[in-house]
Order: sequence, then structure tokens, then C-alpha cells
Amino acid sequence: MKHLLAIEDLNASEIHRLIDDAAVLKRDRGAGAATPLAGESWAMIFNKSSTRTRISFEVGLGELGARVLFLNPNDIQLGRGEPLKDTARVLGRMVHGVIIRTYAQQDVVDLAHYAGIPIINALTDEEHPCQILADLLTIRELLGTWDGKKIVFLGDGDCNMGRSWAWAAKRLGFELVIASPPEFQPDASFMARLGDAPVTITADPAAAAAGADVLYTDTWVSMGKEAEATDRLRILDPYRLDAALLAKANPGAIVQHCLPAYRGKEITEEVLEGHADQIFQQAENRLHAQKAVLVALSRARRGL
Repeated sequence: MKHLLAIEDLNASEIHRLIDDAAVLKRDRGAGAATPLAGESWAMIFNKSSTRTRISFEVGLGELGARVLFLNPNDIQLGRGEPLKDTARVLGRMVHGVIIRTYAQQDVVDLAHYAGIPIINALTDEEHPCQILADLLTIRELLGTWDGKKIVFLGDGDCNMGRSWAWAAKRLGFELVIASPPEFQPDASFMARLGDAPVTITADPAAAAAGADVLYTDTWVSMGKEAEATDRLRILDPYRLDAALLAKANPGAIVQHCLPAYRGKEITEEVLEGHADQIFQQAENRLHAQKAVLVALSRARRGL
């Protein structure tokens, strides 16, 4: 694994290894842990605002011994029209890796091509691989395994989280049900790429939730979609994760939300607060999963 660009790019053994390593890093945090990235400098370029992603990467890099350079696009020449490939070539000669949060997946791919150093996708419109790794760690902690479990994603199934979950199901073999209105379901070309993945698409949230082990939701108005907010909120209203929907899931089912959460929209206050420990455990696990990615990519860059 030279980069983390998408869950689509990983195989099952790579995912298992990252989750195993994240669990060890979590267990050993603060116990005189080693600093395998000592002497390294990593750049962070964020074209989208962030709370959990920025904090977890900055803390994680510091704990692993690396120096962090946070580069606001408006403060570097990229914000004045310099081609991404030129910025990539400069970074490739000065830092040891780049974490980028942006809109287009192709920007992440191009950065990896021209920089020649490890690149981490910290979120694009297409995928959010760091979040999925944290989610898988959380599910293993809370349920013991994702094998044989039914995971239900509610809301906009054609968003980066819906697509990332679909690739995770393809790679790991668990059952995924995406419950979305027709306007927000993954399109035929994406489903064709998934092939025989154990992914079901439905417009019926109640049927989807029946027998679920994990109920997962995300904001209905992602960054860059604000102009569509009124229509999105109206169309997606029946997919709110509330007590009635939760009651259809298996006893002991967990609730997950990748945050930020908008109470009363995609999830009710009652359900969020009733499962806050699970949701904020999930948020914490961003730190541990991303540290595992950083260590793996640093080792690969050094040929270890």
C-alpha cells in the first residue's frame, strides 16, 4: 500500500491489517509508545472545512513524531492558480507525505501521480476512506466482528460515505443495505463497478432497518451541496434515524454517525444522545485508524 486514495483500492488483507494495527496503537497510546515517523514532515492541504479530520491527523502525526505543516490553499500558490501537478512536484521533494481534503477524487489521484510520496485522501466527494477504517474499528470493538452483520446506511446513498461503505462490503463480504430515495441512490454505472458485492439498494427505510446490526447515517447536506438544501431535506425526511426505525433493528444494534450531526434532520436528538458513547467512540477512532495508515505508508515509503 503506497497511498490511501480509496477503499476501492484496498484488498481485504490490507483492511484487516490496518484495523489490527489501529487497535494496537489505541491500546498502547500514552504508554511510552514509539515514534516511527520521527524526523518526517507531512503536509496537510484542506480545501474543505474540518473538525475531526484535522484534529485527528495533527494529533496523530505529532504522537508518531512527525512535523505537521497545515497549508491553507489560499496561503500557497495553489490558491492563486498554480497547477496541482506543480504543487505536487514541489511537495514531493520537500515532505514525506501529504494529506488532502478536497472535492474532486481526480485531484487526489493526480497528487499521488506527480508527488511520488504517500498521499492520504482525507475526504473527497467520491470517497472517505479514513472514516470507513475508523467505523470498521468501532464495529469490531462493539460487536466483535463485521462478519455476518447487516449494516444499513440511511439517507443519501450516493454520497462519499455510501460509496465507501459499498466498497467495504465488496472487499470484506458483510451485508450492506443502502436505504435512499430513488434520486439519491447509487447510479447504474457505480453498481456495475461493484459487481457481485453484497449490497442491496432500497427506497424503504423500515424494511432496510429490519434485523440490522448497525444503523448508520450522515448529514443530508454535504459541503458543496448547500444550494440544494431545501429539496434534499424534503426528499430525505422519511429516512430520519428515529426511535421507530431503531426499534426495527436487532436487539443491541449500534448507531453510527460520522458527524457533524444535525439533530432533527438525519437523526433525532433522542437517538443520538441515547447512542452518544458509540458515536463518539467512532469519532475517537479516527485518530487510531489514521495513525495506523500513517505508519503503514511511512514503512512502505522506506521499503520496510
